[in-house]
Amino acid sequence: MAVVEKSYPVGENRSFQCASFGGNAKEYFGIWIVNVLLTIVTLGVYSAWAKVRRNRYFYGNTALLGHTFEYHAKGKQIFIGRLIVFGFLIVTQIVTTVAPLAALIVTPLLILAFPWFLMRGLRFNARVTSYRNVRFDFVGTYGGAFKAIFLGGLVTIFSVGILAPIAARWFYRYVFDNLRYGDRPFSTNPTLGAFYKALGVAIAVALIGLVVLAGLAFAISGTSPEAAMSGSMGRVSVWHWAIIGFVIVYAVAGLFYRAMVRNIVWSATMIDRRHSLLSDLSRRRYAWIAISNVIVTFATLGLMRPWAAVRLQRYLAEHTAIHVDGDIGVVIDQVRSSGGVISAEYLDVDGFDFGF
Repeated sequence: MAVVEKSYPVGENRSFQCASFGGNAKEYFGIWIVNVLLTIVTLGVYSAWAKVRRNRYFYGNTALLGHTFEYHAKGKQIFIGRLIVFGFLIVTQIVTTVAPLAALIVTPLLILAFPWFLMRGLRFNARVTSYRNVRFDFVGTYGGAFKAIFLGGLVTIFSVGILAPIAARWFYRYVFDNLRYGDRPFSTNPTLGAFYKALGVAIAVALIGLVVLAGLAFAISGTSPEAAMSGSMGRVSVWHWAIIGFVIVYAVAGLFYRAMVRNIVWSATMIDRRHSLLSDLSRRRYAWIAISNVIVTFATLGLMRPWAAVRLQRYLAEHTAIHVDGDIGVVIDQVRSSGGVISAEYLDVDGFDFGF
């Protein structure tokens, strides 16, 4: 696999080496179509093994500093995790159907259980991922997940979104501050102001989009805004077009926000307090890739889905970089010598993927 790496010089003493993705749509199409057909034939059972094949292809073709990542999960682990979640949901559905008042107890329990599922999912996915034969790990607790997910959600809802950046900061700090490479900790400390700036940009994009939509409706109908909204264009009412337009505007604003937040969080992240990460996604480019991928996928009845997935993964990889403080070979040897590899066999059998 050809590995193409670029360098981003920063300051006088630091340079970032970006990742690369060596996969292509033709190769992935073969994996994807087999996964789809076997999942259909087995009524969904094979989807767990399909996820393993898909992730191994993407991890194995994502290179950083000349080495690729590895995905070690087994289909059986993912299948058991899904069975547990599916069985849990079936039981709660039966209980609430037989005794409707039980929903007053079951629903809060489900809400409280969600942070635990998320925590276990993060731990599983970290532990089945390795780079240069060193596993990642996640040491987050249920209490941290409860604050990041449950309290963060409440803060966002009751503040009508005004405090959403605070909740986002809680969530990303929970994820990155508890991530480990071997025994070396990740840490991130993005500023709250940066999150509010991202939210402000997303709101501005949404408002501009809504003004443009209103202007288009008025221009097409050639009458007042009220009359325009009561008219029609062909067989579709203006209200339906307005809903479609609102969804598109909301999606574009959301993609702008996601790209900015990724840049903020990753660029504020350190590994072992020495090595820096960097993300420099372009908001417009990221939104264009995501939206055009959806359009192409729908227009081809899903057949171009592999092309879309490879296209997005390549863009994300090429705009993710790392600055290593020192020689990478020496750094990896230090991690290995401190016991980062010893637990690999244990990690192979620990846990299931609950799909969160």
